[in-house]
Amino acid sequence: MIQLTRLNNHPLVVNSDLIKFVEQAPDTVITLVNGDKIVVRESAQDVLERVVQFRRSVLQGIMLWWDNRAALAPVLEVSGHLAGEK
Repeated sequence: MIQLTRLNNHPLVVNSDLIKFVEQAPDTVITLVNGDKIVVRESAQDVLERVVQFRRSVLQGIMLWWDNRAALAPVLEVSGHLAGEK
């Protein structure tokens, strides 16, 4: 999710997974996969940077979990198997 600003200065949070494309001419228009359009104050480049930053933070969280998985193994162990394994 990324936080943006509508033209009337009201904040807006957008699910970045639903963005189909972003146009700048002269206002920034975000088109969602369902066809809805949102006009925001931020530039297209700023929207792109926020999406990349958000996705990076999600992937870092996954990597931290993966790196700490060995330390959590005794906690996750159920009947001799890791939780979720068969």
